Amino acid sequence: MTGAQLLVVTDVDSTLIRDEVIELLARAVGPAAERHVAAVTERAMLGELDFAASLAERLSILRGLPASVVDEARAQVTVTDGVPELIAAVHERGGVVAAVSGGFHEVLDPIAADLGIDHARANRLEVRDGLLTGRSTGPVIDGAAKRDTLESLRLNYGVPRERTMAVGDGANDLLMMGAAGVSVAFCAKPAVRAQASAIVEEPDFRLLIPLLPA
Repeated sequence: MTGAQLLVVTDVDSTLIRDEVIELLARAVGPAAERHVAAVTERAMLGELDFAASLAERLSILRGLPASVVDEARAQVTVTDGVPELIAAVHERGGVVAAVSGGFHEVLDPIAADLGIDHARANRLEVRDGLLTGRSTGPVIDGAAKRDTLESLRLNYGVPRERTMAVGDGANDLLMMGAAGVSVAFCAKPAVRAQASAIVEEPDFRLLIPLLPA
């Protein structure tokens, strides 16, 4: 990798996008499943549940669904206002943008490509015979994995820590935010707002541009 002047790493669900993808997937099971998944997601974001365990519980509800529900979920995703402008501002400053998600590559990758995001990391859904197995494959992208992604990119690009920004909304983002020079709580849970160096209350990524490391 060549060097970069700036590194911005953002969470995805309820941050880069307005949705929780796993809830969109659970919608295909039925209203009760969607409500249950939403409740578990909320507890995980508040830090009341271990992320890996909560992910496994939520995924199990999807067992047996056709893999096509992933495409249907992706079609329902709404990108947060101002994301293209923030990405353009980072690139104009010689920086790179990464998206790290406790969600899924199958949804994130096309969105990241369309937006011009430089790096994307997420979980992968396991599919057999065209059906979701209710499990993920590979390492779980939890809080530690998000932090490690930021640190690896920072070192590979030679970006000083003070020129890094992490953006998140839930407990799973706290380790990543703690490793960054600037940490932004974006429409975030109280525990995240309490530990962030900046708070954005409106769902608009343009509000991040003045907070970019100088």
